[in-house]
Amino acid sequence: MTADLGITIAGVEFANPVWTASGCCGYGEELARVFPLSRLGALVTKSITLEPRLGHPPPRVAETSAGMLNAIGLANVGVESFIDEKIPFLARQKTRTIVNVAGSTMGEYIEVCQRLNDVEHLDMVELNISCPNVDKGGMQFGADPSLTEEVVKSVKKVFTRPVIAKLSPNVTDIVEIARAAEQGGADAVSLINSMVGTAVDIETWRPRLTNNTGGLTGPAIKPIALAMVSAVHSSCRLPVIGIGGIAGWADAVEFLLCGATAVQVGTAVFVEPEAPVKIVRGLREYMRRKKLRTVNDLIGRVRKYG
Repeated sequence: MTADLGITIAGVEFANPVWTASGCCGYGEELARVFPLSRLGALVTKSITLEPRLGHPPPRVAETSAGMLNAIGLANVGVESFIDEKIPFLARQKTRTIVNVAGSTMGEYIEVCQRLNDVEHLDMVELNISCPNVDKGGMQFGADPSLTEEVVKSVKKVFTRPVIAKLSPNVTDIVEIARAAEQGGADAVSLINSMVGTAVDIETWRPRLTNNTGGLTGPAIKPIALAMVSAVHSSCRLPVIGIGGIAGWADAVEFLLCGATAVQVGTAVFVEPEAPVKIVRGLREYMRRKKLRTVNDLIGRVRKYG
């Protein structure tokens, strides 16, 4: 039996449901030296802002016992350099391209997406309204339902292709935020972004990150991510892209069963750059073993008690 890994989100077809997560493979050039990007369902770029950003000074990454803390600070080349210098490479890759967009103000989200709308070789944007590592913007928009709805609605007016809202777990009720994104016209939601955390060097008594706190990613947050994906899938009509601690194919299966239509692989790429393609291969073998014809046979099929 042939296992069909193809999925469709907002009318866009993907060869498989395994994508990279923003911030974990730059703009794709380094990862393309490891394997053909055509093996991915999609490449999600690191966050792009209106102007270039240097980000926070080092140290801005710290390993934890079950993951990683990072406070990069949205370092990136800015939208104009991204279009001029990075798009030509991405346009040659035989995979879907999704650009993660960040901003400090509503106007910045709108202006970046307006510029990206003129670029042919982009399939979607993912609005980073959940970054915990910047002083302005980011999580500010993703923690307030009215701001979430407003930023999505505003971007939809200037960007004519599908829009994903990337949601933060650092909120009281992520379902409320997802519904606000849906009300604003989002085509999908991705969750979760990182949890706020910190670590301290007991010799120097200083935090291990110059930003003092950072975003916790990796296996430590997977149970939280699964619960939130399940809750949003049960309460919203939007497709859900699951993120958080996905390191192997079994992790991906769990997210699909909890309601994710696709998954993003992030921290695992730092440990094993080939992790996404191994997950694709493992998912295909799992589906054959279970005699499943399509990925849709898995999505949301968790058998809950009660």
